[in-house]
Amino acid sequence: MPPTPNPLPDSLGGQFSVRDAERQGATRRRMRAKDLTIPFRGTRRTAEFITQRSIEASRDDAAYAHFRRARKEHADDARVYSEIMPPGSFYCAATAAIVGYALPLKTPTALAVAVFAPQRAPRAKGVKGRKVAPHLVTITEIDGLRMTTPTSTWAMLARDLTLRELVEIGDAIVQVPRDDFGRQHPELSHGTIADLAAEVSCGPRPPSTGKLREALELICVGSSSVLETDFRLDAASAGLPEPVLDMEIRDDRRRLLGISELVYPQYRIVVEIEGDHHRTSRKQWNRDLDKYNDYAEAGWEVVRLTSLHVNGSRRDGVGRVAAALRRRGWNG
Repeated sequence: MPPTPNPLPDSLGGQFSVRDAERQGATRRRMRAKDLTIPFRGTRRTAEFITQRSIEASRDDAAYAHFRRARKEHADDARVYSEIMPPGSFYCAATAAIVGYALPLKTPTALAVAVFAPQRAPRAKGVKGRKVAPHLVTITEIDGLRMTTPTSTWAMLARDLTLRELVEIGDAIVQVPRDDFGRQHPELSHGTIADLAAEVSCGPRPPSTGKLREALELICVGSSSVLETDFRLDAASAGLPEPVLDMEIRDDRRRLLGISELVYPQYRIVVEIEGDHHRTSRKQWNRDLDKYNDYAEAGWEVVRLTSLHVNGSRRDGVGRVAAALRRRGWNG
């Protein structure tokens, strides 16, 4: 049986740089022990850290658990790589979007790390390096990690994303969050449409700028999910009237009945696009039932859609809403 490795200093935590470990008394031989993995050259991760992460992931059995697990692993990689990042480098593009701002984006396999030209872009296994002109991005710090701001992140993503994906990200950036009481908090938004426009016009830009300008024309405040953005874009392409987003529904006495994502006030139609939590959360399920009953009593028709109707195998959400609009007098 191989000997048990010497304990590491508690101050190192579950992932660390070899340099810090040696400064705290760990030997090079200890850094080669089999209970440590090497996420990046010059860094180590303990077996206990990996085990604990797996345990936490196994306890998450809610919808999109695999999505959250991938994001957590990417954030862990960003945290440990920051210990050995080249001077002046910063996270950008997909890594900044996911780690810094939890924007709706597929988790990449490599960290997106950038430097200002004329520095050389970092090169390492698990790292995708970029160099950018200083006038094109603004840097901030989130939880001790240097990264591009939300609007700079959006602009840098234009090279890799489709037009629709850029609109989805833009909608997420300009969304105004609400608290548990339904109150809006503009100060918690990642940015405004004006901020995005300023990013596009900040000087000479790469060829992807045309795509940014096109996306800017389609971004709206009020979409709180990718599904809502996708429905809105599809509905506009189909010629449906423009809905009001994130609207408060009130009765004749001005009592708040609920807040809905897509509303056609002229026709008293509400479109509710329901994620899986509407099904799995008993509290949410009961709240929805009460809200829809109140809507019906106040003369509103509710069209309920899921991902299956918006971008899944059925993809008939726009048709369902169009039919409801016609029932209510729309002659489109």
